[in-house]
Amino acid sequence: MSNQPHDPTRGAGFAAGRTAAAAARLVADVARASRDSWTDAPGVVAQANALSDRLEVLAEADADVFAAALVALATPSAELEPHMQRAAALPLEIAEAASDVAEVAAVVAERCDGLVRADAAGAAALAAGAAAAAAHLVGANLTVKPDDPRLLQARRVADDARYSASRALDAGV
Repeated sequence: MSNQPHDPTRGAGFAAGRTAAAAARLVADVARASRDSWTDAPGVVAQANALSDRLEVLAEADADVFAAALVALATPSAELEPHMQRAAALPLEIAEAASDVAEVAAVVAERCDGLVRADAAGAAALAAGAAAAAAHLVGANLTVKPDDPRLLQARRVADDARYSASRALDAGV
C-alpha cells in the first residue's frame, strides 16, 4: 500500500480514464503482435495508441476540473454552474472514448492471433468497466437530471462498451 495521502481529485473519473488508456495500450500490443497474420494491424495499433493518448489527457483534465468543482462547491458563487457543467462533460468524454476502446478491442479479439486473443478480450472488459464508471459519474453530477441528454448518452455508450466486451469475450470460443 502507498503511504501517499489520498488525493480526492484523482477519483473515479481519473481512474476510469487511466484504466481505459491502459486497455488501449494493451489493444495496441495485441494488434502489434498480430501484424504478421493481419494486414490491418498497423492501422489498429495507431488507432489504439491515439485513444490511449486521448484518455491520458482526459484523465488529467478530469482531475483538474473535479478539483475546481470541489473548490466551487466549497465557496458557492456564480462560478458554480460552469464548473459543474464541465465536471459532467469530462466523464462523458471518458465514457465515449472508453467505449471506442472496447469496440476496437472487440475487433482485435475477432481478428488477432489466437495466442493473444485473451488479452484483447481482457482489454475490452477493462474498457467497458471504465465506460460504466465514467457514465455513473455523469449521473452523480449535481446538475444532471434523469432525463438529461448527457446522462442518456453516457448510458448508451456504456451499454455499447458492454456489448463490445461481450463480443470480445466470446471471440474464438
